[in-house]
Amino acid sequence: MTEDAVVDVPDRDLLTIGAFAARARLSAKALRLYDRLGLLSPAYVDEATGYRYYRAGQVERARLVAMLRQLDMPLARIAEVVAAGDGPTAAELLGAYWADVEARVAGQRTLAEYLRGRLSGRSSEMYRKFAVETVDVPEQVVITEKRHTLADELPTWIGAALGRLEEAARECGGMTGVPYVAYHAEVSMESDGPAEACVPVADEAAARAWVERHGRAWETAVRVEPARRLAYTRITKAQVAHPQILAAFEAVEEWMAAQGLAAAGPCRELYFADWEAAGADDPVCDVAFPVS
Repeated sequence: MTEDAVVDVPDRDLLTIGAFAARARLSAKALRLYDRLGLLSPAYVDEATGYRYYRAGQVERARLVAMLRQLDMPLARIAEVVAAGDGPTAAELLGAYWADVEARVAGQRTLAEYLRGRLSGRSSEMYRKFAVETVDVPEQVVITEKRHTLADELPTWIGAALGRLEEAARECGGMTGVPYVAYHAEVSMESDGPAEACVPVADEAAARAWVERHGRAWETAVRVEPARRLAYTRITKAQVAHPQILAAFEAVEEWMAAQGLAAAGPCRELYFADWEAAGADDPVCDVAFPVS
């Protein structure tokens, strides 16, 4: 006997899985999957046979789940949308998801264009957009926060970590230089660094005392950075976005190679401007390598 067979059920208004699938324009296999995922449960399951039965009023929910899955929406977010029911809350949840999708696709489109330029041999043409210079930085006492993080979490962590360290600098004699983030290994969607947020401060003893109080909570440390020469290029807020920033790093590396210079430490991003107040075309960051 199949699951569509007519058996004795407590409510004659219930539909077999086959009849319901036909109304919802879905397959019985899809309905079983939605049940297993907790997205659409049958109205009644026969204890003896295990057959599933649905109400006609569940058709719209079944169709909604199917359409949301066509948007590649994660199951947890589908559950949030369908739980919200019809109305502005569900619409806002869908809108927020789709804004994330469009942002991701925009980033992927830019990355594809960047890679096309590299693969077609136009890298030098891209690098010429960046002016590279050197600057000497004196010895500095820095308070730091280090974290293993993937690329999608990196911008949020940078803002939060530098904010915490800049606040701490008030207890350490004040800031004496530009905050920066050093990369001790690659940060991407496959590699998690680590990255290290750094803020130069005036009072080494106060900095060590602050780290002693807060080191466990935020993985903070203090050290004396030796005087360094940096090769750097200045970029705008728009260029900080991935993958434009990759081209900036590569432009500095190409310039270093042409000058016979070698990297003498982890690459870094120095944030010298008010990020929130800056416009897309305003300079906000120096992409740099310590050199020798």
